[in-house]
Amino acid sequence: MDVLIERCAGLDVHKKTVVACIRRPGTDGGKHGRNPVRTFQTTMTGLKALREWLGANGVTHAAMESTGVYWCPVYAVLEGRFELLLANARHVKHVPGRKTDVKDSEWLARLLEHGLLKGSFVPPRAIRDLRDLTRLRKALTRDRSRQIARVAKILELANVKLGSVVTDIMGVTGRAILEAMVRGEEDPEVLAGLARGSLVRKRMELAEAVPGLIRDHHRFLLRSHLDTIDYLSQRIEDLDQRIEEATRPFAAALALLESIPGVATRSAEAMLAETGDDMSKFPTAGHLASWARVCPGNHESAGKRRSASTGKGNGWLRAALSQVAWAAVRTKDSYYRALYHRHKARGGPKKAIVAVQHAILVAVWHMFSNGVLHEDLGPDHFRTHDRERQMRRLLGRLRKLGVDVEVQASAA
Repeated sequence: MDVLIERCAGLDVHKKTVVACIRRPGTDGGKHGRNPVRTFQTTMTGLKALREWLGANGVTHAAMESTGVYWCPVYAVLEGRFELLLANARHVKHVPGRKTDVKDSEWLARLLEHGLLKGSFVPPRAIRDLRDLTRLRKALTRDRSRQIARVAKILELANVKLGSVVTDIMGVTGRAILEAMVRGEEDPEVLAGLARGSLVRKRMELAEAVPGLIRDHHRFLLRSHLDTIDYLSQRIEDLDQRIEEATRPFAAALALLESIPGVATRSAEAMLAETGDDMSKFPTAGHLASWARVCPGNHESAGKRRSASTGKGNGWLRAALSQVAWAAVRTKDSYYRALYHRHKARGGPKKAIVAVQHAILVAVWHMFSNGVLHEDLGPDHFRTHDRERQMRRLLGRLRKLGVDVEVQASAA
């Protein structure tokens, strides 16, 4: 095979060590001579020594496997000095029975040398920092939701039916009643008198729902969970401010995303953090959809097509796309609503919502590539974009019913 990169290195990254192998040209007719291999610690001192050793040997390209989060500090130290390639571990499996750290690094170097490695998508540092913030906010939001669910469970254990009357037990009315119950208030009339807004009309129902079997044990648990919820809410507010500062350089990209039906500020921030605003990393919209795993899977053998899943992709992006897609299909007079019902009739709601996610991601690629706002195709797109095909389909249905008709175009 042809040598595409003369001086390259393969890095086998672990938690404590990183094994580096350098491929360099020899003097015997262009063939490679001895390939130096060294092991470095993953401390800052060790990684700086690795950087200097690679530079002293004239290395221009380096490849490593995406092993958990252990590759991140190695990538950060070497970034800017060398051309780095992050490879999917499943794509570079070694020959069975010949597994050592040294051989892994040599195998990576050989694959990189001949241009046989396909790099994973690694966004710029600013986007990676934003990604850390949005993912942390999502994790804390999930934790807060779990705490609210535990509060609802304690109320049910104490036979307090607050959740049967109040939609959001952590709203203004629900929180006021919970705080009063924790303080020891047991009078149903007093608790129902804390209702605010539209719940004022439900005071009688609240008075029936709040008496229960609540004891000091339940009050202690409620106080603990409410304090945790307050703490998480404060941390989420701090993250919102931090994310707002981090996204100021990407205000134009956020404006493009928010022009899509169903995309709010938080969803736009999450999508931007996962994909970035530079679509040059993805040659086509199909490449972006394939990377996110929101495209159809293929499984065909011996002329038979079998069901295939979309595969496991970026879970954080898939979660954001799922929320956006469900919001988009609930938007009246939108193309995505028509697309959802079109696919739902043929494959069910799960396949239909994935089709909407795919369409949204394709739109994102074109919007970022061309710098244009989203333009909805409208709910009648599928009825008007191919009139001839629609006519043939309807005429075919009439012929199956035994009806012969003569078609004549109207003057309009």
